[in-house]
Amino acid sequence: MHFMDLLILAILLLVGASVLKSADQRRRVALLGSHLGHYQIEKLMETLTEGYLRCLGEDDAERRAQIWAVLDGTERTLSTQFSHFAAEFARVDEKDARVSTLPFAIPYAAQFLPAATFDLRRAFAIHARGIADVAQNAAQRSPKAKAFMLSAELFLMQHTCHWYCKSKAVASARMLARHKTAYRQLIDAVSPGTRSAYLALIRGQ
Repeated sequence: MHFMDLLILAILLLVGASVLKSADQRRRVALLGSHLGHYQIEKLMETLTEGYLRCLGEDDAERRAQIWAVLDGTERTLSTQFSHFAAEFARVDEKDARVSTLPFAIPYAAQFLPAATFDLRRAFAIHARGIADVAQNAAQRSPKAKAFMLSAELFLMQHTCHWYCKSKAVASARMLARHKTAYRQLIDAVSPGTRSAYLALIRGQ
């Protein structure tokens, strides 16, 4: 086979892989969106993030306490909604819930290389428990400490969603660009229970 023939073949393979990757990612985005669409999780996350920033910038102690009290209700609502979402998503077929742990996106890798995957349903269950535990604040963290940890729990959950839809590399890049937070920082900032369960899941333990 001549060099030009090899070059054309390589281009065709790359184009074909790109088409397949796009189709796989669109399917994943549509599946996840069809379930998230029943809830206001993203909107509640934005409300909390903005509220935390406003509260941390408030000098008046009484006004700050009022904002924290309002945010407590938002935290509980978000926690309840995400728990319901995780329970609903748990009914998704396993083959549609596999997340590739390969460093780059390969079309339908979850179907062809199941050993290099983890179950998104289990990941969402871990995130739901973590969000609920921090929001309930049985550990009696200060409002600031609770806000910091809950933000990490929510951002790690968001990272998992992007990882499922695209790839780990894309998810980490988006987190760094949007929240100025590295993936490793998120893992270090979540609750110990979330951290141990999450790492065991993605490492296949």
